[in-house]
Amino acid sequence: MYLYIPIKMSKKIVAIGWWENWRLKEWTRLPYETGPMDQEIIRLTGKEHPNFLLIAHSQSLERQETYFPIMKDIYNWRYGCECKDLKSDKLLDKEYVQNLINWADIIYEWGWDTLSMIALWKETWFNEILKKAREDWKVMCGVSAWANCWFKKCSSDSLRAKYWSNLPMISVNCLWFIDWLFVPHADEPGRQESVKNLLKDEIWFLLSNCSALEIIDDQYRLITSDVSNYPIEKAFWKKAYRKDGKYIEENIDDSTEFKNLSELYSKL
Repeated sequence: MYLYIPIKMSKKIVAIGWWENWRLKEWTRLPYETGPMDQEIIRLTGKEHPNFLLIAHSQSLERQETYFPIMKDIYNWRYGCECKDLKSDKLLDKEYVQNLINWADIIYEWGWDTLSMIALWKETWFNEILKKAREDWKVMCGVSAWANCWFKKCSSDSLRAKYWSNLPMISVNCLWFIDWLFVPHADEPGRQESVKNLLKDEIWFLLSNCSALEIIDDQYRLITSDVSNYPIEKAFWKKAYRKDGKYIEENIDDSTEFKNLSELYSKL
């Protein structure tokens, strides 16, 4: 049965594994794969044209400049949202930051370097502002690093992103708003293998590209989009754990109905 969830007065997260979002690359528009996610993000605000705030803090300041026009193309041009961005060099201006957060209905992060992003937020106390924003029923969403950040820990390629080398995947301590261990891009080479190396007596949740985990209070469901540009048959998410010394990956129900988060913690 579909569970009724009041949109306005709920804690809302949309954690996206990865996608293409119609950005321009070498004079060619890449596919627009995020329609189902973007439309649901807007629906969760309860407004027809909500205020959209981009915080691309997992990227360098230079890259933050380039990503705002990309997201504005989607949320302003396609959906009529007013769009602003909050750059990382403004985080110490508390009044400026708080005014933007108060204004926003949607707070959206672009992915890259989770490790540096979390360190920056804790250093500037922006993590506490984000926690309060979630409690004030803002829609918290984004891709990759932003999908990672809400959980207890994540599997991350931050060292590779930071140093542009083939360094190993690492476990990063995140904001711990949700008591999970999280893996984005789970369909990409090496991601699932890295979980085997990091996994102890825990449950890791693996999310593929072209999928998003929607969490509203204590309910969840999966949102998926077109995978025709990826080497997988369908978007997926799984949980991985060890039982009797064996590594197990278990597919999780990917129906569109909301279900209780507590169900995810049972081991078969």
